[in-house]
Amino acid sequence: MTIAFPNLSRRYDATRRCVRFSGYDGALERPFFIEEEALCGLDAMARRGGAALLAVFDRHRDRIYAVAARAYGRHREGSYTLTAAHFS
Repeated sequence: MTIAFPNLSRRYDATRRCVRFSGYDGALERPFFIEEEALCGLDAMARRGGAALLAVFDRHRDRIYAVAARAYGRHREGSYTLTAAHFS
């Protein structure tokens, strides 16, 4: 099966300095994390912090989902952390 992102929920994790979101492969939920540095690389005007990074995520949601789907397709793991390198 392929990964889908029907749930628009996402949250900022201050401890890990990332945004967490979920993908679904059938009934299986797969957690994804996108690092703060990756988000800042997507938006030159990005500011640090929860609300600002969630806004960056929302503006670039389609691209983030596409990169997440590629990462999922390459390796089936328990969770996925997207870094700036995934977007270059």
